[in-house]
Amino acid sequence: MLRRTTLKLMATLASVAMTPLGALAEMPAAIDKPVTISFYNYNLASASAGADATRELLAMFEKKFPNIKVETIAVPSNEIMSRVQADIVAGRQPDVAQLVFRDLIYIASDLGANALEDMVNPEELKAHLTGMIPQGLELGKVDGKTYGLAYTFSTPILYYNADLFKQAGLDPDNPPKTWTNVDAAGRAIKEKAGKNGFFPGAYGPVDGTFVYQAIVMSNGGKVRDGNKLTFADTNAADAVKMLRGMVESGAHAKIDVASPSDTFAAGNLGMFLYTSAVYGSYKKAAKDKFDLRMAPMPSFGEKPTAPTNSGSALYVFSKDPEKQRAAYELLKFLTSKEAYTVITSKIGYLPLRLDIVDDPNYLASWVKENPMFRANLKQLDHLTPNIAFPGPNYRQVEKMMMDSVREAVFGTGDPSAVLTAAQDEGQSLMP
Repeated sequence: MLRRTTLKLMATLASVAMTPLGALAEMPAAIDKPVTISFYNYNLASASAGADATRELLAMFEKKFPNIKVETIAVPSNEIMSRVQADIVAGRQPDVAQLVFRDLIYIASDLGANALEDMVNPEELKAHLTGMIPQGLELGKVDGKTYGLAYTFSTPILYYNADLFKQAGLDPDNPPKTWTNVDAAGRAIKEKAGKNGFFPGAYGPVDGTFVYQAIVMSNGGKVRDGNKLTFADTNAADAVKMLRGMVESGAHAKIDVASPSDTFAAGNLGMFLYTSAVYGSYKKAAKDKFDLRMAPMPSFGEKPTAPTNSGSALYVFSKDPEKQRAAYELLKFLTSKEAYTVITSKIGYLPLRLDIVDDPNYLASWVKENPMFRANLKQLDHLTPNIAFPGPNYRQVEKMMMDSVREAVFGTGDPSAVLTAAQDEGQSLMP
């Protein structure tokens, strides 16, 4: 039974992927009669500020476009890709989906997402993309075409508990700038404040690989070069050895890899390297409990950091011209100045339209009240794209890599040997 299901999935996706681009009929200029589109969204599946803000955005959209009804399908981020695949096989073609960047190559090559350049008039597309940061737009491109329009997006930020810094005799106005500083601060927090020192959101199954990749690339390494895996190479392995060293020193907390976010929100973790997407939730959790601060991600000595992107892009799968127009109107609205004002102020993601940051009509007052958020904005200057894996086995390869990273950091074996064994096994699955 499993084999028949797998073969059906492969045949369906192959059929979708081979649909010629010329088959995309021209969209109408506007929606002048009722149309319903489906929107697969993972923010809606969480009990967080992200869900509330997304509902607010969709209400704003339907008020602006009364002929378009958005039927939402809420699926957790670690399950949404499988749900989209399953629904395509079942004949329920998604119209729009919020999917993470790690799936980009597979979505473009195998799932049949529409390239916006093949769907939208060039001048209309150019008009909407004008003003969005080029680094963000590049993240959703494959072979020069935009399959995913960058939507909710961030870089790794060092959250820290200023109260624990004070208890540990540290200066909360001078957060750690290097990993050596993090090691010292983490040990002080554990020894003097009696709390967990540091943890990066780099190991859990829902974290993807962006924090881990940012650490690796900040040390001059990367996870692959073309179709060759390189996460066991010297610079990448040395970055993992640095984390292992902090575990051994006591600076790096030994807690469940799925629990650091909750631990930090509860005031029991001094420093947490993670996405700014949870800033809104942490701010709410910290209110009247502890002094929440933010700082740029630490560096390896004088080496420049390489903050990668977390977050998602919006993909259009519709083949019907009217649904395509409705889907594109949704994409345009969700990446507009009005939408990014809500997305940034109520969730914490970066605004991909930087001209709204100091505009009094949009984010100026919020940024003034939340000046720490500029630490995230500054990292856009040296944004380094999160690297996705190619081929149908990309998720397996990624899992092998991340399993080996956890073993290398928390285990007892030689980190380089652990990473090399996984790299050799994963290479056999690369295209």
